[in-house]
Amino acid sequence: MSETTATPMPGLGRLRLGTAPDSWGVWFPDDPHQVPWHRFLDEAAASGYEWIELGPYGYLPTDAEQLRDELGRRGLQLSGGAVFAGLHRGKEALDSAVEECLVEARLLTALGAQHLVLLPEGYTELDGTVNQPIDLTAEQWGDLTSQMSTLARILRDETGVELVFHPHADSHVDTQERVVRFLEDTDPETVQLCLDTGHISYCGGDNVAIIQAFPERMGYVHLKQVDPAVMQQVAEGKLGFAQAVRRGAMVEPPRGIPDMPTLLEALGRLDVDLFAIVEQDLYPCDPDVPMPIATRTSRYLSECGLGPVRSGV
Repeated sequence: MSETTATPMPGLGRLRLGTAPDSWGVWFPDDPHQVPWHRFLDEAAASGYEWIELGPYGYLPTDAEQLRDELGRRGLQLSGGAVFAGLHRGKEALDSAVEECLVEARLLTALGAQHLVLLPEGYTELDGTVNQPIDLTAEQWGDLTSQMSTLARILRDETGVELVFHPHADSHVDTQERVVRFLEDTDPETVQLCLDTGHISYCGGDNVAIIQAFPERMGYVHLKQVDPAVMQQVAEGKLGFAQAVRRGAMVEPPRGIPDMPTLLEALGRLDVDLFAIVEQDLYPCDPDVPMPIATRTSRYLSECGLGPVRSGV
């Protein structure tokens, strides 16, 4: 992992840097362990960021006029939102996902955002308990991939919002092998990838290899790094993802893997417009922890050549 001062690299001008409520320990629309939404907005702006994600729908105000005012007063813009779905569960799951995605997409488009990140349903609880089979049947995999293609097409046709799929630790699309299979089995015209660099590394994958194998499917990026020492604890203790997060699995760059300069170089070579959203899982955390981390992270990534970052940070 890189420990030296970052050196600006060419080819990153089309990557737009932002952050997300997840970097402030926000996993749920409403939870007493989380910072209030107005504090997140204040601190995201003060940390140097100009772009943010919605986070869990309902955490930030869902009234478009109110949210537009809150963002505008802080000089913030919205890159996209996120939604969870268990599309492997059949037609009812698809119908529910369509309804939820359309509701959120209307808020996104009202604020000028065009990306909705879909995260697959996980198979572990916060305490690590496994709540369903880890492997899908052939029929369930077929439902997951075909219904993702259908959902993405519906969302694009009805709202213009691009649905990007986010592989996730402790889900049915976690390892590099499953990510590759998922991309091969979904419609390349409608389904793009949200490459979460932390989750790929957490599951033993190679982010650069995925970028190089599927350059045309890169639609969005979540930037984060993993602590190899905690990953060793995961391997030895069979911890669930949430348990690993509480032990500090996700760390600020350049303290973990994947190597950030190497990763950014691969993304820069794509020469396409991409949001690169910092999303460092911290749930739960002390409310005073996130802002210093966010400020250091925006400064480091700015030194690497990513922006925009407010001057003086």
